[in-house]
Amino acid sequence: MSGVVSAFSYLRCSASRCDRRLVFPDLRRLLQASSSSRSGSGSSAKRGRSLCSRAGGGVNVFDRKMKRRQKNWASSMPESAKYDYLKEEVGSRIVDRVFDIVRTFPVALDIGCGKGYLAENLNKETVQKLFQMDIAENALKHPIETEIPTYRILADEEFLPFKENTFDLILSSLCLHWVNDLPGAFKQIHYSLKPDGVFIGAMLGGETLYELRCSLQLAELEREGGFAPHVSPFTAVTDLGNLLGQAGFNMLTVDIDEIQVNYPGVLEVMEDLQGMGESNCAWSRKPLLHRDTMLAAAAIYKEMYGNDDGSVPATFQILYMIGWKPHESQAKPAQRGSATLSIGDLGKMSELITRKDK
Repeated sequence: MSGVVSAFSYLRCSASRCDRRLVFPDLRRLLQASSSSRSGSGSSAKRGRSLCSRAGGGVNVFDRKMKRRQKNWASSMPESAKYDYLKEEVGSRIVDRVFDIVRTFPVALDIGCGKGYLAENLNKETVQKLFQMDIAENALKHPIETEIPTYRILADEEFLPFKENTFDLILSSLCLHWVNDLPGAFKQIHYSLKPDGVFIGAMLGGETLYELRCSLQLAELEREGGFAPHVSPFTAVTDLGNLLGQAGFNMLTVDIDEIQVNYPGVLEVMEDLQGMGESNCAWSRKPLLHRDTMLAAAAIYKEMYGNDDGSVPATFQILYMIGWKPHESQAKPAQRGSATLSIGDLGKMSELITRKDK
């Protein structure tokens, strides 16, 4: 059973109209009541509104409307599936991390689901019910088939319209690097998780497409006497753990992976980025590239990074993260000073074990 529900429409309409618009009782329970949000009554409503307000405040690097148009355009292409290789690969690696947790998750959320690259790898034994959310309606109209009951929601990743303690598992694959306020997004994810719930996500890291970035900058310096950013800024791995900790997560795991894809040339790199919906949407982006600059960038790219067979590599740095919402049942570190062995005793460990056996 599946369906598409616009969270934007839900939050704008009155409570009585919402009851008629929504198809599933679970969605009425999960989405915040718009009437209470407007009136501000109740601590839950105030908390949800304050988190949403922080998600868009302070930082405004990306044009979110442009990103929505880019993803809608990419999803509507007749042969859009041929550009899904990176998202399918990262989705399978995220699901491998889910399978490492020996647990069944009754209710899960996929933020920035796209066509369902995570859902196609999950099974009913691990996730019993999955809510898929994306900013692009075209991506939700043609989902990949899955055996899990799914409910699709049109909403912005910067404004999660869910109650506190809703989900047992929240997943996100390759969408959070386009969020303006990443700390605010992490706080909203933490807010929507149940205690002892887990968040598992992946986003592009700061070294992504360094070959393309360097080639374009050198070409523009040579042909135009200056350069503008053509590749969006990405989060550094050194910041990710701190951001998750500040959002309230514990038992954190952050690791890095690199996926290198070979292309015939720089034009094919940029064509595939557009087909993925991963084109630059920063406000500071340059609207177009001159033909001479593009030709120079192609030559520089091949000269500096080209392979022996004539192809050029493009590196995608993937940052994987796992964070748990605290719960009293979780393991806690031992109290300071409670150890029975000092660091100096570690070198004599075998002798101590032998003496204990005797």
